[in-house]
Amino acid sequence: MDLYIIIFFRIVSIMLLLLFSTLFIMGKRPIGELPVFDFLSIIVIGAIVGADIADPEIKHLPTAFSVIILSIFQRLIGFWMTKSNRVRKTITFEPTIIIKNSKFIYSNIKKINYTIHDILMLLREKDIFDINKVDYGIIESNGNLSILKKPEYENITIKDMNKVIPESNIYFSIIIDGKLQKDKIEKLGFSEEGIENKLKQQGISSYSEIFYASINKKGEMSISTYHEY
Repeated sequence: MDLYIIIFFRIVSIMLLLLFSTLFIMGKRPIGELPVFDFLSIIVIGAIVGADIADPEIKHLPTAFSVIILSIFQRLIGFWMTKSNRVRKTITFEPTIIIKNSKFIYSNIKKINYTIHDILMLLREKDIFDINKVDYGIIESNGNLSILKKPEYENITIKDMNKVIPESNIYFSIIIDGKLQKDKIEKLGFSEEGIENKLKQQGISSYSEIFYASINKKGEMSISTYHEY
């Protein structure tokens, strides 16, 4: 029975310490908005606490001391990051522009190790189904995507309600990473020859030059080559 009382005391005390340490590190930020170093600090502290709870043989006070020291160390790193651009760039990821003027920037997407499928998913989460509506797209240091729409596609306000709203014009992916999505162009009623002619009109002779291309039902295309910058 004494063992169970000890375990109960350890759980209550260490979980309270973990709660305060996590709040000390995070402040009011959600988990999804934590920089990488903060996230790793919380994972390590969680592993230490888990071992302390699971194994009564582990001494309790050194565990609590470790949690406190890690929390203080993280706050010191956070302070240095606010004072030094060099430290911040070394420890965290800088925001990266991946879309500029409705064009994907392949070199930047490759640099952050994202795929076109990752980017398209993030765009859909922002209710963006047409890249032509995007002026700038930026991957933030926490991995989230920030979007600046072109002025004509900004959200409608009460002031704009008297304007005619055009019918939605969805673009469909037809070329991804240099490969033509033949099944999609057939469903949309286009032919491979027709797509090739549209590409030649824009000075593109091969699918291998294209990182991403989409088309709407009117036949209007949006193309991002591997050399956008």
